[in-house]
Amino acid sequence: MSDTSIDAVDQAILHALQADARNLSSADIAERTGTADSTVRKRIQHLEADGVIKGYSADVDYEQSGYPLRMLLYCTASIADRGDLIPDILAIDGVISVQELVTGEENLLVTAVGESDSDITPVAQELLDMGLTVADEVLVRSHKTTPFSEFDST
Repeated sequence: MSDTSIDAVDQAILHALQADARNLSSADIAERTGTADSTVRKRIQHLEADGVIKGYSADVDYEQSGYPLRMLLYCTASIADRGDLIPDILAIDGVISVQELVTGEENLLVTAVGESDSDITPVAQELLDMGLTVADEVLVRSHKTTPFSEFDST
């Protein structure tokens, strides 16, 4: 955050939102944190304004929605260009995320989903056409996430 640090109440709010932002009201979070509903609303507004909370989105199960293949593509780009390439990579059909890596030769991790190999192959080709080297491709069996446990003060 800009000038303020995240305290235990902010951490509890973040944990609750990560666990179930859609179904928890500010009153529910207030009860968990032992604060007033208005305090939770103000804290959320500050966390959003400071860029700690970047947005709210659906956690889509790609396999259940018809895209059973998840491929990780480890790529190498010039250090000077790698950050600038991210928006173009995200625009490739099937790409769902790009991570900029700071150690190792491979410095971009691209995640793509598809129905079949024929959906993933064009992603790799477009990366090559952009001047990236695709060093490795890894097929993912499953991918699960959880709220950051350090934010759980309860």
